[in-house]
Amino acid sequence: MLKIIFSSEDILRTRVAPAADPLWELVLSLHLLQGRGRDPMMTTWRRAVAQGLRADNSAEHYRLLLALNPPRGYFPDFLTPSASKDGIEAGLEAVRGTPRGMLRRDLTMLAAETPLPSSATALARGEPEVLQNLTDTMARYQSLAVTPYWARVQAAVEADRARRARAMLDGGAEGLLASLRPAMRWGGGVLEVLDYPDSRELHLDGRGLLLVPSFFCSRTPVALVDPTLPPVLVYPVDRLGGLTPGNGAGQSEALAALLGRTRAAVLQVADEGCTTGEMARRLRISAAAASQHTTVLRNAGLLVSHRDRNTVLHTLTPLGRAVLDA
Repeated sequence: MLKIIFSSEDILRTRVAPAADPLWELVLSLHLLQGRGRDPMMTTWRRAVAQGLRADNSAEHYRLLLALNPPRGYFPDFLTPSASKDGIEAGLEAVRGTPRGMLRRDLTMLAAETPLPSSATALARGEPEVLQNLTDTMARYQSLAVTPYWARVQAAVEADRARRARAMLDGGAEGLLASLRPAMRWGGGVLEVLDYPDSRELHLDGRGLLLVPSFFCSRTPVALVDPTLPPVLVYPVDRLGGLTPGNGAGQSEALAALLGRTRAAVLQVADEGCTTGEMARRLRISAAAASQHTTVLRNAGLLVSHRDRNTVLHTLTPLGRAVLDA
């Protein structure tokens, strides 16, 4: 179990990341790709990525990247720098600029658990060419495994952020932390990550905590190992039906069913997040009608819906917002 210890100042400084983090999604997708789990929502994605890697003429370059990201256990902190919040290029630049001491420490820890290729030795020395090759491979993998699905990743993260925002409005920062159940338990100034693979404590010491919702995070939340780095807790979001690249013919057919004033109004009401009951009251329609309209919009990829106990919260996907703003 991981226990994160908060002071009153830490509670006030806790916040949710503004968007999906590209390097965390990249790294955690590598863990899912190599894992033994058989999540049916990820089967098509896993098959497509595996085929793409086999077809890549630079497949040899992936050996180091895959070795750095085993499906279970420790993986290096330097692969997910805080700079990635500003985008993939900023994150990769930060990886290339990792101090040699950090490289050596992280890779020594990893080598104690996982066999590493010979190129890891040069990486531990901070050789610029090896760091450049690593980040080039990360960018290539990103374009294959993450970028085609980014709209769905963003939609799932945005839906989770809307849920956390409502928890914050209803219960303040402590309400936000309490909303992370059932994978985590909040009480007495301590956030417990229940199924964490190690037993340790993380004292925030007034720095607060950045909560990072992640599509590719598996069942267990993830924290950085180095306690001196800015505290981060990455946690899984609902995947909202799995992954589909781009806008296929099925989605185009679904969009054709959207014509009509009521559904346009439903789309507008969902812009800032809205439950089925709230939608029915605001539009003066029955709950059954509201549910029917949200189902059509969700099937078309314009809405995402998340159930929490007896309520269902609806929020717009990036496509839904684009349709609304058009």
